[in-house]
Amino acid sequence: MASSTISCNASELIPLLSGGVNATAAAAAAEFICSRFETVSGKFTDAGYAIDNTYLLFSAYLVFSMQLGFAMLCAGSVRAKNTMNIMLTNVIDAAAGGLFYYLFGFAFAYGAPSNGFIGKHFFGMSDFPKLTFDYPFFLYQWTFAIAAAGITSGSIAERTQFVAYLIYSSFLTGLVYPIVSHWFWSSDGWASPARSDNLLFHSGVIDFAGSGVVHMVGGIAGLWGALIEGPRIGRFEQRSKPLTLRGHSATLVVLGTFLLWFGWYGFNPGSFAIIFKSYGTSPGSSFYGQWSAVGRTAVTTTLAGCTAALTTLFGKRLIDGYWNVTDVCNGLLGGFAAITSGCSVVEPWAAVICGFVAAWVLMGFNKLADKLRFDDPLEAAQLHGGCGAWGIIFTGLFADKTYVSEIYGGDPNRPFGLFMGGGGRLLAAHVVQIVVIVGWVSVTMGTLFFVLHKMELLRIPSEDEVAGMDPTSHGGLAYMYTEEEIKNGIMVRGVGGEDNHVHGHVGVL
Repeated sequence: MASSTISCNASELIPLLSGGVNATAAAAAAEFICSRFETVSGKFTDAGYAIDNTYLLFSAYLVFSMQLGFAMLCAGSVRAKNTMNIMLTNVIDAAAGGLFYYLFGFAFAYGAPSNGFIGKHFFGMSDFPKLTFDYPFFLYQWTFAIAAAGITSGSIAERTQFVAYLIYSSFLTGLVYPIVSHWFWSSDGWASPARSDNLLFHSGVIDFAGSGVVHMVGGIAGLWGALIEGPRIGRFEQRSKPLTLRGHSATLVVLGTFLLWFGWYGFNPGSFAIIFKSYGTSPGSSFYGQWSAVGRTAVTTTLAGCTAALTTLFGKRLIDGYWNVTDVCNGLLGGFAAITSGCSVVEPWAAVICGFVAAWVLMGFNKLADKLRFDDPLEAAQLHGGCGAWGIIFTGLFADKTYVSEIYGGDPNRPFGLFMGGGGRLLAAHVVQIVVIVGWVSVTMGTLFFVLHKMELLRIPSEDEVAGMDPTSHGGLAYMYTEEEIKNGIMVRGVGGEDNHVHGHVGVL
C-alpha cells in the first residue's frame, strides 16, 4: 500500500492559531490537532492494510477453488475405473503440499537473505528462519505450489502407484517449485524483476503469475513422469493410428474447466498482492491505480482464454472434421496458461494474439506427442509446459513500457517487449528462464521419477492397470456400474432392493 505523503507539524500550526490566544494555548491546540490527525491517519493506514490483506485472502480462496476444478477435469478425463484414484491424488496434492510447503517450501522460496554457502551459491536463495510476511501471503503462495503439483498428476494418471504420488507431490512442493519461485519472484532472486540492483539483462524476468514458475514446472515434471513410465496399455498398440482412451465424462471436464476459469481470476489479478495503491502523483489525485491494473489483468486473461478456445474449436474442426468439447476446454486452458506470464503488462489486443498462438502451440505439441508415442491423459505437459513456454516468449515480445514501469518501478528506461520497441533484453532474460526451468526440473524430477522406476515404485502392474486402479487399490469402483457398461454406453439400474442385481431397466448413459 502506498503510504500517505500528508503529515501534521505542530510548529507550522502555531502561527495559524496564535491570533487572539496566547502562545501556550496555541501550542497546546496545535499539539491536540496533530495528535488527532495522526490517529485518523493511522486508521487510514490500518484500513489500507486490511483492504490489501482481504484482497489477497480472497484471491487465495479463488486459486484454491482451482483444486476442485483440477479434480473435476481429471476425473472426467480418465476412465471410470480410475476415478477414485485420480480424485484422491488431487486431495493429496493439497494436503501433502500444505504440510511440506509449510515445513520447507515457503522458507526456500521467501526466506530472508543468508550468507550460507549452499543456499547462496548453489540455490541462489535464502535461509530458513527469517520470514517477514503476513499469513495471507503464505496461504496465497501455498495455493500456487499445490497447483503445480496438480498439473503433474494429470500427466501420469491411470498407471501410477499411489505411493509415487505421495513422494513426488511432497518433493515438488517442498523443494523443486519453491526454488524456482525464489529465483523469479523473491526480491533477492537472481532473475527477479523486483531486485534493487544487478537485474538480469537490466530487466529481470517478468513472469507475473507463473507461466514458467507454475505451469512449466508442473508440465516439465509431468513430461518426465510420463516419459519414464511409458504409455498406458492399449494407447499405441495399433500401428496405423494411436487409440484415443477417452475419459468417461465430458460433463465433468466442462465443469472443471469453468471452475478453473473462475479460479484464474484469483491466479492472475490476485498476483498483484495489493490493490490499495494509486499510480497518481499524490493520494486522491487520480482515479487510476493498481485497481485499474487488476481490472486490465482480468480482461487480458479473459481474452486470451476465449481466443484460444475459439481457435481450437475451428482448428480441430478443420483438422479432424468434428467439434470436440474436450479439445476446446484444453485450448481455453492453454490460453490461460500462456497469458499468465504477461497478463499485467500487455494490452488487451496483445492478449488476443497470445491466445491465438497458444491454441496452435497446444495442437502442434499434441500432434508431436502422438508421433513420438508420448501418452499424457490430460495433455498437461503439452498444455502447461508448451503453452507456458510460449507465454514467457510472448511477454518478452509484447510487454508494454508504461505497464512495466507502473508495476515494477525502478529504472523508467528498463527493457520491455521487443515488438513494442523495448529491445531484446527482456526476451533474452525470458529465454534464460525457459532453459533454467527445463534444466532444473529435469534434473530434480526426472531423477526422482527414474529412481522410483528403478525401485519399482512408479508404475502399477499391468493386470491392475487393465482392471482399473479403483477396484485394485481403492476398494471398489466409484460408480454403481462397470467399466464395460460405461464403454458400451449403457448402464443398468436395479428397480428392486439391494438383492436385485440383474433385473431392471436399461438406459442410455
